[in-house]
Amino acid sequence: MRSRYTAFVVGDTAHLARTWHPSTRPDDIDLDDGTVWDGLVIEDATEDGDAATVTFRAAWRQGNERGVLAEHSRFVRRGGRWVYVDGDVD
Repeated sequence: MRSRYTAFVVGDTAHLARTWHPSTRPDDIDLDDGTVWDGLVIEDATEDGDAATVTFRAAWRQGNERGVLAEHSRFVRRGGRWVYVDGDVD
C-alpha cells in the first residue's frame, strides 16, 4: 500500500499498473496533476494466506480544496507479489 501511495505522490503510473491486478486494472491510469497527496495513515491491515486488506486514510489537496480519501482495499498475492484488486471508499 505504501508503494502505491508513493506512486500516486510522484505520478508513477507504471508502478501503479504493475501493482494492480489485471482483472481490475483500468486500460489507462490518468492521474490528476493538480492533486497533491499530503499523508498516508494505515489504520488496519489483515492477511489471510494469499489475500489481504488494508484500511487507510490519505490526505490530499487541490488548490484551496482539501480532503481525505478513506478506503478499505483488497489485495491478493500473485506470482509472489501483492497486487491491488479493488476497494470500498468510505
